[in-house]
Amino acid sequence: MFKLQPTFDLRRDVEADIRRKEAAVCRVKDYSGAVDILILNIERDGAILYSWKGSTGTTRVGKYDSSNKQNKLLYTFDKLVCVSSCSLNKEETLLAVSLAQNCHGDEHLKPMSKCLTLLIEIHPINNTKVLKAVDCRVKVQFLHPEGERRSVHESHLLLLTEDGYVDQYHVLLTRLEGYKVVLADPERLSKTAERVAEDFCWVQWDVRTQRLHFLTRADKFLLRCVQFYDNHNWETVLELPLELPTDAFRTVTFVNLGFDHHYVEKPERVKMEVLTKPLGSMCVCYSRPVCGKPELIYSVVFVHKDCSKTFRVTLGQPTRDAAQLQPLFIPIGFYVVVFLRAHFLHCLNIRQQELLCHSLFLSGDAADLGLSSKSGSFTVLHAEEESSAAVLDLASGTVHRVQLSPACLLQMLRSNSPPGSVSNMAAAQRLAALHCLLLYSGTAANVELEIIECLCDNVNVPNSYDQIQEFILASLYRKSDQRTLILDKLLPCSSVFDMKEVPACLMEIPGVLCNTRLHTESAFKGKAARLQGFWAELQWNTERTTYLDAEPDPRYRSSHVRAYWSKLMTEKPSSDTTHLLEDAKKVLAAVDAWHPDGKPVPLFQEEDPQQRLLIGLVRKRNPTTIGSNRAPMHDETVEKLREHLNTHLPRLGKKKIDTLVIKYVAKLLELIRNMLESLWLKHKLDPHVLRFSRPAGAGERAVFHFMLRILEATRGLCLPLPPGYHTLLATLALRCLPPHTFLQYVDQRFLRLTEPFVSRLMTDLDNGAANEKLKFSVLKRIPEAKPFYQMWEHPVTSACVSRDYVRNVLGRHDRSKELAFSGNDKAGFGTEFLPLTYLAKVLCEMEERAPNPFEEREKVDATFVEETALKQTLILLGFEGK
Repeated sequence: MFKLQPTFDLRRDVEADIRRKEAAVCRVKDYSGAVDILILNIERDGAILYSWKGSTGTTRVGKYDSSNKQNKLLYTFDKLVCVSSCSLNKEETLLAVSLAQNCHGDEHLKPMSKCLTLLIEIHPINNTKVLKAVDCRVKVQFLHPEGERRSVHESHLLLLTEDGYVDQYHVLLTRLEGYKVVLADPERLSKTAERVAEDFCWVQWDVRTQRLHFLTRADKFLLRCVQFYDNHNWETVLELPLELPTDAFRTVTFVNLGFDHHYVEKPERVKMEVLTKPLGSMCVCYSRPVCGKPELIYSVVFVHKDCSKTFRVTLGQPTRDAAQLQPLFIPIGFYVVVFLRAHFLHCLNIRQQELLCHSLFLSGDAADLGLSSKSGSFTVLHAEEESSAAVLDLASGTVHRVQLSPACLLQMLRSNSPPGSVSNMAAAQRLAALHCLLLYSGTAANVELEIIECLCDNVNVPNSYDQIQEFILASLYRKSDQRTLILDKLLPCSSVFDMKEVPACLMEIPGVLCNTRLHTESAFKGKAARLQGFWAELQWNTERTTYLDAEPDPRYRSSHVRAYWSKLMTEKPSSDTTHLLEDAKKVLAAVDAWHPDGKPVPLFQEEDPQQRLLIGLVRKRNPTTIGSNRAPMHDETVEKLREHLNTHLPRLGKKKIDTLVIKYVAKLLELIRNMLESLWLKHKLDPHVLRFSRPAGAGERAVFHFMLRILEATRGLCLPLPPGYHTLLATLALRCLPPHTFLQYVDQRFLRLTEPFVSRLMTDLDNGAANEKLKFSVLKRIPEAKPFYQMWEHPVTSACVSRDYVRNVLGRHDRSKELAFSGNDKAGFGTEFLPLTYLAKVLCEMEERAPNPFEEREKVDATFVEETALKQTLILLGFEGK
C-alpha cells in the first residue's frame, strides 16, 4: 500500500562517523565501545541534532547536515550528562540544551526530578548561561526565520515546560574582534522572557511552519494556534473548541522518545495531532480507545471544510498493550492516513470528505504500512510536502519517506472479485482507489494510461457507479486549479453526487460507524488585514465553505445545462450561436497547442457543429433567441459553469475563471482522445478502420464497445465529445453490427449520422442489393438528405435531385412574363416527347436569364433533368434495369 524510502539511518549516517572520530581520539584503529547515540531534534532546514557518550567520559552533541550528508561536532560536555532536549540557532552560534540532573548510566531514560536548561555560546566557545532550573522537563527550540537574516545580532528561543507554559527569550548578540558572536548582556537575559502560552494540557510545535498549537481547558477544551513570524513577532491566530473526554489530558508529560516534534501525553491516553498544508487546509486528529471494548474512536476536524467526522472502529480481539491502540496520523498529499498496526488503515480524503466512498479503508493483512517495528515506536515528522511524509522509527533510528504506492492502487482497480482482501475489493474501495490514484499520483505520465487500461480490461465488471463517468470527473477535477481548495465544493468531482439515490455500499464501511458534524465554530483572532499566507487561505476556505453549505446546491451539476443541451442536439446552428462556435475554437486550439504532433485517432479533423456548440455551451451563454419565431431562453440557458464560478468564487476574478473553464473543457476533450488513443494503440488499429469494405476484427469490436460506454457516460453528464467522435463511432458500428441492428442504434439515438459518415457511405459502398437497401435506409433517416443525393450515382437519387432542381427553378419563374424561345436548339432537344421537350426549353431559358444559374447547391442543368427523366421512364416501363 505504501512505498518506503529511507532518507536517514543513524548507524549508516552518524554512528560510523562517530566511531572514526572516537578511534582518532583514543589513537586506535577501530573503536568498539558503546556510544549511546540519542536523536534529540530536527531543525527547520533538516539538520538532525544528536548526542553520544564519548570515549573519555564526556557527552558530545553533534549535527547531521542532510543537504551535504556531513557530521559536525557542536559541543562537548566535560562529563557524562543526560541531554533530553537540544536546539541550534540558524547561525550555529548558540546551542540550547535541557539536561536531566543526577543522571547516571541507563537511568537517563527515566524521568528525573530536576531539569537544567542552558544557553551555550559555541562559536566561539565562551559563556554558558543557565536559563531555568526547575523540577519538570523542559523542551528547547530556536525560531528559524524562513528568509535570509539581515542581522545575526539576535536569536529567539522557546522554552516549553511540563508545568504548562511556554516562554520566548529574545537573545541579543554582539560581535567581538570582528568575527566572534557572543551574548550582548547575559545578566539581563531572563528579563527578556515573554510568556507565549500557559495553562496548557497538550502542546505541539511545528518546526516547518513555525507554529505552536496548544490545548487549554476551562469549561471546555480549546485549541489555540500561535504563529511566529520572521520578525520574531507572534500572535494567536485561531481558537477551536474540541469535544474531548473530561479526563483526556490531566498533566503534560514530555516522553523521552529521542526526537518528537509534537510533545504528547503518555501513550495510554488520548493521542492528538494538528496537520496543515500550505494551500489552507488544516486537520485536527485525535483518538482514544474505548474502555473495556475492542474498539477505537478517532475524530478528524476538517477546519478548512468547517466540519468534523468521528469514526468508531471495531478491532476484533483486544490487545494487552495499550500503546497498540494509538494510531499514527500521517499526512500524505491531500490524505490523512490513520494507521493502527495489524488492525486497519484508513486513507481519509481531506478534499472530498462528504462521502465515505472517496476514502480508502483497509483492514486485516491488507492494512500494512510496510514498517517492521511496532506502531507505538514511530513519530511522524510534520512537513508540508504534497506527495510524501517523513516517519521516524525510534527503535532503529531511521527516517523513512512514506508515499502511497500506485502499483497497489492499480491492483485494487484491476480486482473484480468479491471484497475481502487487497485482491478482492468492493466497489466502494475501487472507487476510493481511483480517486486516490488521480488525486495523489495523477501527475505521473503513465498513471492515467494505466487506469484507462484497467477500465478497458474490466469493461464488464458490475459496479454501483459508472466507472468511466467517475474517471472523467475525477481526472478533470485533478487537472483543475488544485491551489484553490474551495473548488472542491463547486466543481463536479464524482458522479456519485449526481445519483438520485446513493447505493448503501457507497455510504457504509463494514465495522466502521461514522458521525458527521457541521460547523466547527473555529474563530480567527488575527485581524483580517493582518492575516497572510496560510492563515489567510484557511480563513477564506472556512468562510466560503460556511457560505456554500448554506446554499441548496453549490456544486455545478450537469442538470444545469440539460434543457439547452437537448435543444442544441435537435436544432440547426443559427447566427445567434456564432459566439458558441468561436468559444469552441478556443477550446480546440488549446488542445491542439498541447499536442502539435499528429495523433493516431482521426478526431478534431472535421467540422461538427453540434459538438462545437455543446463545447461552447459549457463556457458561454446565449442571451438572444434561437430563430425568429422562438421565445428567448430563460436562466437555464446562461453560461452555467462560468457564471457558477463567478457567483460563488469572485476572489479568483473573471479572467482567471474564464481561463480555468476553457482549460477545463479542453482537458475533457484531451482526456477522451487519450482514452481512444490508448485503445487504438492497444489493438494496433490503423487508418483503414474507416473503410467500410473491410470486415471488422476483434480490435474494432472492442474499441466500438468502449466508445459506446464513453458515449453513454458523457450523455449522462451532459459533456461534449471531440469533433469527429460520432463519425468514428458510426463507422465502427456499421462494420461491427448487422445492418438492422445498426439502424436500430440510429433510431434509438445511440448513433448520430454525421455528414462525413454519410458522404463516405455513399461513395465507398457499391450498389449491390444489400448496400442499396442500407443507403436508402440511411437517407430516409436524414431530415435534409439533398446534399447526399448527388454523391450516389443512382437513378432514384438522380430523380430526386432533378425534381428538386425543377421545383426551385420554376418557383422563381415569373408567370406574368412569357418566355420567347430563340429558336436555336442549343440543347438539341428532340420532339419525340413534347411535354419533356417544352420543360427542358423552359429550364434552359431560365438558366440563360439567371445571373447565377448554379446558385443552388445542386450543380445540375436542363440536360441532366432530361436525361434523368428519360432514364427513369425506361426503368418504370421495364426496358432497362437499375
